[in-house]
Amino acid sequence: MACPICDKETSPEFRPFCSKRCADVDLAKWLGGGYAIPSNDPDDADELVDALEKAMEEGDEDPETPRLS
Repeated sequence: MACPICDKETSPEFRPFCSKRCADVDLAKWLGGGYAIPSNDPDDADELVDALEKAMEEGDEDPETPRLS
């Protein structure tokens, strides 16, 4: 079985990867949204816009919250 990141032979310790590095690269892709399934469904975009507008109207007072403007 080949490592899904670099195609080298897998290591039993890190299976299905060949090393900790490749396992970490894969985890970073998951956490960064690299494996996300894109959607062209207009309902998804409309729901996102509605949620963002509602959040802006409610005026989150947390100074750590990133602002869109």
